[in-house]
Amino acid sequence: MSLRICGNRQLKTLPGLATRPTPARVREALFNIWQGTIADCRWLDICTGSGSMGAEALCRGASSVTGIEQSAKACAIIRQNWEQVAGSSQEFQILRGNAIAKLASLSTQQFDRIYFDPPYASELYEPVLNAIASQEMLAPEGEIAIEHSRTRSAVPISGLEICRQKVYGNTALTFYTRSCRSIPTVTVAPATLPGATKLLS
Repeated sequence: MSLRICGNRQLKTLPGLATRPTPARVREALFNIWQGTIADCRWLDICTGSGSMGAEALCRGASSVTGIEQSAKACAIIRQNWEQVAGSSQEFQILRGNAIAKLASLSTQQFDRIYFDPPYASELYEPVLNAIASQEMLAPEGEIAIEHSRTRSAVPISGLEICRQKVYGNTALTFYTRSCRSIPTVTVAPATLPGATKLLS
């Protein structure tokens, strides 16, 4: 099986529904929403599947793409797809294994764009988002997009805020940013001009 992405590039996919690719309509919509933010970004793809979203990010200029995927067969397909589209200055890696465990191994890194697309009936949504928030893996100006069934309610997560939601047929996308409370603020004391006189009340 195969699918096509940006620039009419053809990617390989596994047969069956085990690694259900994101529908083309949803993929196009997501990259339109994130238009202008992909070039030079650090992209994290959780439950990578065939790697189509990461491949699209590479085609649009992401500086690095990291994928997490449980299936060994899928990891082999992802590697082939990303090798096909990555430029010489772009980096990518595929981590095989449990999403929570692999996120822990990336806890010292931050990402500008995170895409998370587990099986729709999965119980991974909340623990994965909690891990991202608690380990501060989302860059201060970054965004997370999760793909889920339209019938599934968005998960409230401490440290993250829902900034938008979109529905495309039976598929929904929910976007998160870091909450204001989770971003450190720096208070700068006002400068005193040379020769200025301090007024006493």
